[in-house]
This record gives sequence, C-alpha cells and structure tokens, in this order.
Amino acid sequence: MKRNSKASSGDLFATFANKVAWAAGSPVAFGLALTVLVTWVACGPLFSYSDAWQLVVNTGTTIVTFLMVFVIQNSQNRDGLATQIKLDEIIRALTGAKNSMIDLECLTNEELADLRVKFATIADEARKDEHAVQTRKRRPGGHAARSAKKNGAKTKRTLHA
Repeated sequence: MKRNSKASSGDLFATFANKVAWAAGSPVAFGLALTVLVTWVACGPLFSYSDAWQLVVNTGTTIVTFLMVFVIQNSQNRDGLATQIKLDEIIRALTGAKNSMIDLECLTNEELADLRVKFATIADEARKDEHAVQTRKRRPGGHAARSAKKNGAKTKRTLHA
C-alpha cells in the first residue's frame, strides 16, 4: 500500500499517539514511573510532607493521566478500525459468508440489536438441532447401532435401569 508522503495533522497525531502508547506500555516507562514515585516519597521528610510536596505528585499524575486518555483512545480507535477492516476482508473473501455483515459497526444501536436477536434465534435453533442429533446417537438402536448392523457388526444391548 502506498503511503502518502504529506502527512496531515491527524496522521501526525496518530503517529505520535502510537509511539507514546508503545513507550508508556514499556518496562522502561514503568521503571521510570516507579523511580519518580519512590523519589517523591523519599523527599517527603525533607519537605515535612507539606501541601506543596503533595501537590507536586498530584499535579504531575493528573496531567499525565489527562493526556494519556487521549493518546490511548486514539490508539484504540485506530486498532479497532484496523480490526474491523481485517474482519470485513475475511467476510468478503470467505465463500458462503454474508457480505451484508461487512461494516456492521456503521449500523445504529437498534439495527445491531435486531441483528443480535436474529442471530441468537439462529444459534438457539442450531443448539436444538445439535441436541437432537446427540440424543439420537446415544440412544440404543440409534444411529451408531444402525451403522454397526449395516457394516455387519453385532450390537451389544445393555439394560438400563
């Protein structure tokens, strides 16, 4: 796929957000955060556990948390979109798959709920059919016994209490 050499501000932010998200999730970032907190706690006695001492960590963590919300959300949006595109391609490529299932994420909540009910009904019917098949297979003289007779094998009948 050809990449556009001229990046938009959205692309620049996406690139930045992905790099920050990867960096923030690294062991080095965790170690750095832990070091900052241990240093802050160790400095407590030097500052007599003052309000200013508490304000430093509160302000710092609040700012980092606030900014990370947007970075992480951007990464999740991109990952979700990429996943949907990949799933759409799989649906499109599979023989027998319903192409109407492509782009379901664009439907309204009501349309999705209707589809969910439709597929729940299909799943219930499939379970009932599977249960009926399993019941026939377990019954003496059922499918397994008939197959054995057909192939010339003797069947062993047992009494069930």
